[in-house]
Amino acid sequence: MHGKIALEEHLSTPANNRLWDSSGEALRNGAAYMADIERRLLDVDQRLAEMDRCGIAKAVVSLTSPGAQGIPDTAAATELARDANDFVAEHYLSAHPDRLFGFAAVALQDPAAAADEAQRAVTELGMKGVLINGYSDVGDHDTPRYLDEDSVTVFWERIAALDVPVYLHPREPLPQDGRRIYQGYDSLIGSAWGFAHETGTHAVRLMLSGLFDRFPNLTVILGHLGEGLPQLLPRLQHRLDKQHGGTGLGVNAEPLAVYFRRNFYLTTSGHFHTPALRNAIEEIGADRVLFSVDYPYESMREAMEWFDTAELDDDVRDRVAYGNAAALLRL
Repeated sequence: MHGKIALEEHLSTPANNRLWDSSGEALRNGAAYMADIERRLLDVDQRLAEMDRCGIAKAVVSLTSPGAQGIPDTAAATELARDANDFVAEHYLSAHPDRLFGFAAVALQDPAAAADEAQRAVTELGMKGVLINGYSDVGDHDTPRYLDEDSVTVFWERIAALDVPVYLHPREPLPQDGRRIYQGYDSLIGSAWGFAHETGTHAVRLMLSGLFDRFPNLTVILGHLGEGLPQLLPRLQHRLDKQHGGTGLGVNAEPLAVYFRRNFYLTTSGHFHTPALRNAIEEIGADRVLFSVDYPYESMREAMEWFDTAELDDDVRDRVAYGNAAALLRL
């Protein structure tokens, strides 16, 4: 089918390439795979040609993980985010205004500066929202800042005022404290498993923190059909209800399912499996699921061949393919 809109589509920039340590991906996937990925992250013409072949009318591009989140030096991270947004605006948005749109990079090492950059990117550069690659490294690679922490409130206040979505994208677990369970099975650290575990937990932190009670209009997008949450959230809520007298339960005023269905959207990026798609639709509603690929880490052709033939009602397919994204992003 034609007219699809894809939302989790990645790129790099010359500045990011100078700072990005892609050795982990190369070790897990092979040097040849990673070399091809790095080439595709910079190739606009091939991206557009593949979109044409696969019926993708529009794509929202964003800086590849970990982006600014992986730079411990605050000034360098802030500079990279601004440089990336200017690069995307010039080489993608302005050059292809009917095809390519952007999610802004921000550096949460300085939440106030991140808020300012989000506002500049949205109001001056035309970005459709923000993409954040999980926790931010502050000072070193073992000191994370998560998005539910009090210091990040100034950023969320600005996002609520701008009324644009935040795409919560994965990154690898913490090098020291987060990887012991993967020792001997390094292939699990990244997109095969660790990404979902890290990002799903981060999303739950946001729900438990009361963030969506303070800012009920916030919208968070999760890829990979929700990083496992459509199946795991009911069990989580069940056990939290049993643990009502315990500690560390969070300060949320509503059950987690309320936030999941009100404040979250899910995309199909890299999870091309029809039973999982149906489960996501049942849990969150057909109006909150969005087509995506996860290019260039995933194949547009594979995503197309799966989605275009998946057993879905035509109206649901149309909403997931483009209608929901067009409404959410005001395309």
